[in-house]
Amino acid sequence: MNADTPEFLVACLCAAWCGTCRDYQPGFHALAARFPAARFLWIDVEDDADLVDDYDVENFPTLLIQRDDTVLFFGTMLPHLDLLQRTLESFHAQTPEESRLHAHADPLRRRWQTERNLRRALAARNT
Repeated sequence: MNADTPEFLVACLCAAWCGTCRDYQPGFHALAARFPAARFLWIDVEDDADLVDDYDVENFPTLLIQRDDTVLFFGTMLPHLDLLQRTLESFHAQTPEESRLHAHADPLRRRWQTERNLRRALAARNT
């Protein structure tokens, strides 16, 4: 990864019409200050359909967490910021090798590496 690119990417996939998302958003952004090694993104699945339409977001909030080019988590998470904070702390405590092993531990996570890699999707969008 580029030295200017944060090691972690934390994206919340949401919708403007979703009340739960609107309630979750301020705390999500506030949590970013506690994790300076992460880039936090708020992605509206309708406004950014070209980016995430293939992600099949069915419930909100849906979170995606990457470490460099490795997708560590993709899925719905209860809208409790303490749950996201603990999840991020757990991933931050891993070595890069432990993260890689976690990301390839089962078939679903292995599929995320190609089907849900947001860094690659963002890079492709910007070219």
